[in-house]
Amino acid sequence: MASKQDGAVCLFGAPFDSTASFRPGARFGPAAIREASYALETFSPVQLADLEECSFMDQGDLELPFGDPAPALAIIEEHARQIVSGGKTPFLLGGEHLVSLGAVRAAAQAWPDLVVVHLDAHADLRHDYLGMELSHATVMRRILDLLGHDRVRQIGVRSCTREEHGLVTELASAPDRVVPWAGARPCYLTCDLDILDPSVLPGTGTPEPGGLMFGELAGILVSVINRLDVVGLDVVELAPQLDPSGVSSVAAAKIVRECLIALDSTRRRQA
Repeated sequence: MASKQDGAVCLFGAPFDSTASFRPGARFGPAAIREASYALETFSPVQLADLEECSFMDQGDLELPFGDPAPALAIIEEHARQIVSGGKTPFLLGGEHLVSLGAVRAAAQAWPDLVVVHLDAHADLRHDYLGMELSHATVMRRILDLLGHDRVRQIGVRSCTREEHGLVTELASAPDRVVPWAGARPCYLTCDLDILDPSVLPGTGTPEPGGLMFGELAGILVSVINRLDVVGLDVVELAPQLDPSGVSSVAAAKIVRECLIALDSTRRRQA
């Protein structure tokens, strides 16, 4: 994935999966996305634009400690804060979904009216999981604590606990309803790749049957980015070693490509 030394969008990896509860390995996601990207064409037939003409840079992976997630989140938050303070857009590659919390915290400091659009197979709304309040299964609950219920919407959730179900019903949104809901407010977009059906992307820690096809997810992401003021985003939960075929890594890399092109197209229109 070729990038410019200075760009409007800053990619960075957060190789962290210490709270994984089923199948770990998301810490290898950022490296696998980069490796798979070298096999892809840079041109998007969907958007009729080329990644080679986009303004972005890849800052590599952060060095994150294992174990206690709090120090890792602090490092992610500080790095995202530096990107935002430089007038650029942070694009985080996970890692497990908990890493999103650090980037959202940084964005919320910069934009007090920030909203979050969450694409996922799972609600991630537990108050705690196995006694831990910082977990991949609690990340959206912590974001709700930070922002409030009226500033979060979820797309694609098809798995939750009985306790989560009420919140899932409250926060659920169809893709075409997200845009009028968010309006002109700054938006953080978080995409857990297990929103895709396992037939499309089996390489993820907690696969959930009944998901989106690749074209559906790419279309939603491109539409949201083109129509909202996306100030930060992430793509998380690729666990490449769980898919020996490598197809999951390629799918994830194509999603990242489409997002980068959509971000650049939006920036050019607004310039």
